[in-house]
Amino acid sequence: MFDQVAARYDVTNAVLSLGNDRLWRAATTRAVAPRPGERILDLAAGTGASSVSLARSGAQVVAADFSPGMIADGRRRHGDVRNLTFVEADATDLPFADGEFDAVTMSFGLRNVDRPKTALAELLRVTRPGGRLVICEFSHPRSAAFRRLYGFYNDRVLPRVARALSSHSEAYDYLNESIKQWPDQRTLAEWIREAGWAEVAYRDLTFGIVALHRAVKPGDVRGGTGDAGAVGGAATTSAAGAERDANATDAGASDAGGAAGGDGGAATA
Repeated sequence: MFDQVAARYDVTNAVLSLGNDRLWRAATTRAVAPRPGERILDLAAGTGASSVSLARSGAQVVAADFSPGMIADGRRRHGDVRNLTFVEADATDLPFADGEFDAVTMSFGLRNVDRPKTALAELLRVTRPGGRLVICEFSHPRSAAFRRLYGFYNDRVLPRVARALSSHSEAYDYLNESIKQWPDQRTLAEWIREAGWAEVAYRDLTFGIVALHRAVKPGDVRGGTGDAGAVGGAATTSAAGAERDANATDAGASDAGGAAGGDGGAATA
């Protein structure tokens, strides 16, 4: 399915999200806080739009995805970015060494994994002690009124737009259903904590359509980059405590309205 939508993937996501995909990608990049010389894994990278954003920092970025079509399209588009490599990989059995990465991130792909808790554990394994995790994923708006508006968009508007833009609109029917079935912000935070991550925190983007979760792998922090909450004014929490979410939203993203698209570097379809 993902191979079939690769060619028009980024364009379709931008339209379906009403342009919010760029805001979400920017928020994720700021949360990862990539630094020159770091090694970063962008899992479920799709065609690599999010990976390119990370690579601009000078970090060495590995864009990994289970879809050969996505990887091929990413190499075609971004093969000239010298500090970016594309790798076909299964999120539940990553082909990387223990502690290989300074930071790992996954945008709009975790809900597409058959065993998301296993994927979170694998991400922990390949991250160095003190390394960072950032998960950007669709979630559930808190406001009942906005939730109804968002539901109307997903049920009535999104399918029609998808049929007009994509020859494989059934993939976007899957998108809608997967969002409905995905757990809320607090549940995902608990999954992350259960996988062994510490300092788990999250904040809403675009009124809760998307949630940005951050965490740190327990252990000594190398180079002082292990603070998962030092981005965008969001507060971190300890692994033993409850995550704090003051409904903080990314600058600009909170006013972007009710969109239901995806990130250009993620498997949203």
